Amino acid sequence: MSDVRALNEMVQRESAFVDRILGEVQKVIVGQKAMVERILIGLLAGGHVLVEGVPGLAKTLTVKTVADCLRARFQRIQFTPDLLPADIVGTVIYNAATAQFATRRGPIFANLVLADEINRAPAKVQSALLEAMQERQVTIGETTHRLEEPFLVMATQNPIEQEGTYPLPEAQVDRFMLKIKVGYPGRDDERAIMDRMTSGVAVQAEGVLTTEDLLAARRVVGQVYVDDKVRDYIVSLVLATRDPALAGLGDLKGFIEYGASPRASIFLTMASRAHAFLRHRGYVTPEDVKAIGPDVLRHRIILTYEAEAEQVTAEDIVRKLFEHVEVP
Repeated sequence: MSDVRALNEMVQRESAFVDRILGEVQKVIVGQKAMVERILIGLLAGGHVLVEGVPGLAKTLTVKTVADCLRARFQRIQFTPDLLPADIVGTVIYNAATAQFATRRGPIFANLVLADEINRAPAKVQSALLEAMQERQVTIGETTHRLEEPFLVMATQNPIEQEGTYPLPEAQVDRFMLKIKVGYPGRDDERAIMDRMTSGVAVQAEGVLTTEDLLAARRVVGQVYVDDKVRDYIVSLVLATRDPALAGLGDLKGFIEYGASPRASIFLTMASRAHAFLRHRGYVTPEDVKAIGPDVLRHRIILTYEAEAEQVTAEDIVRKLFEHVEVP
């Protein structure tokens, strides 16, 4: 118990920068606290983040603002139907003056990469990110290049129902730790957004953290205590996505083609630790798992045709699982 108390004190001390980052982001962004927190969780847990919402909800601006708070190399890639894989990772070019081949690195060589409207490009281009996202390396020609840590892909996408978009391959979607869904602001936030964006005064977030600070914070996040009962709770949730009868929801069995992979258990544990860190706690509670769980699980459940016919969504299934799986 004394170890947990000491760990809790260390986390409270090391997580002081979180409030400063949230303050800087709020200078630019109105509301959207949940989206900002989940982007920070991705940064602290070292997991890629996918942000989905209709155009105009400040997805790109929010990611850019969080990047401004980190004194790190930032690159934005606008995905379009004519984008090529070489436009992302780079290519080998021939220099006629020196009669030699040289490597021209692409925008993937950065600490924070914003893949804007990732589902506007076809699957061949989206798959160019796979090696970088999973292995933290890219291959240009015959040479493999390591990507410098921290390395994080934050992608935005418009809903699939929107015209001119391509669904992301399941293998790539699974590599995103979190999928954040962004909704419309409320009336008060809408008015505040209108006033701020029409004032003619440009506001920018200031740098709060360096890359070294972020890597140090990640090491602390990795030490956040997770009790065995909480670990068992996480496993129970993931297993229930594969066999809902385990949670007493046998009627959902026909709606799930494939459940979440073991990567979900890993990511849910890591994200729960980061969520506890944001709350200045050195230990994970079931509430942390419940808070971040839908963002980890919603994109890992593949539905059957029957579910689509019955208009049952992955959101519905995840919500029912959290309602029925026993909480420690």
